[in-house]
Amino acid sequence: MAQGASVTRTATPADVIAGAARWCVVEGDALALLASLPDGCVDAVVTDPPYSSGGMMRADRTRNTDAKYTRTESQGRNADFTGDSRSQRAFIMWCSLWMEEARRASSAEGRIIAFTDWRQIACTIDAVECGGWIYRGIVPWNKGSGGGRPIPGGFRAQCEYAVWGSIGPLPKPEPGVGVLDGFYTVPNSQDDKHHQTGKPTSLMRDLVRIAAPGAVIIDPFAGSGTTGVAAISEGRRVILCERVPEYAEIARRRCEAAAQGTDWRADPRQLSLLKGAP
Repeated sequence: MAQGASVTRTATPADVIAGAARWCVVEGDALALLASLPDGCVDAVVTDPPYSSGGMMRADRTRNTDAKYTRTESQGRNADFTGDSRSQRAFIMWCSLWMEEARRASSAEGRIIAFTDWRQIACTIDAVECGGWIYRGIVPWNKGSGGGRPIPGGFRAQCEYAVWGSIGPLPKPEPGVGVLDGFYTVPNSQDDKHHQTGKPTSLMRDLVRIAAPGAVIIDPFAGSGTTGVAAISEGRRVILCERVPEYAEIARRRCEAAAQGTDWRADPRQLSLLKGAP
């Protein structure tokens, strides 16, 4: 990490790539951002794209995201998000587009981690390969016995899955080459969930370690910025993209607080007082 890297919320992807900033949030379209990046400038893609899931029929998929993904008792807490009503064919094509651009923007040692659910896992694997990545496997995230949706007469849908891949060959099993866990059990907490489909910060802190310290991570579908918080906390640089203004602002506030070691939900006037304290 470059000395004196900035924590400003006005940083750009170029600043992060150059080491002049630790993070940035781009408010806009993911594919447009990816297409604007230079070749080979990022080291890992760690993201949680819209699943276009939530049901077996078109009518299910086109419901608002709060109804699809939020338990009844928790609905209305977070804003809806867009881009979640594609058919499976359209989902594969769309993912292939952004994954191919992400591959072009990644270094030769690049990795991709993309979350999905049980309905879309096959499509996501296909998209990873269509995007030019080498598919390497899946990492289940178990929400615990009380997590996920109960399916009467069957099994609780308490896992989501991180599909991962690489651009080139993986390193040989030599001393110093790390190995991350292949399964994570991390309960969801409403205190740590600032988006309808947000992932636990502790889970994302583990996953961003797929990239080396100081590396550049990109999350094209940043939501409330949990990948950013995780990357900053683990000593990585991060480029975030989010098209919903409410979530983009939450992501900025959370990343700024993570970089400064403060609570993002604190009153800004209190933070200004803290900055001025000896």
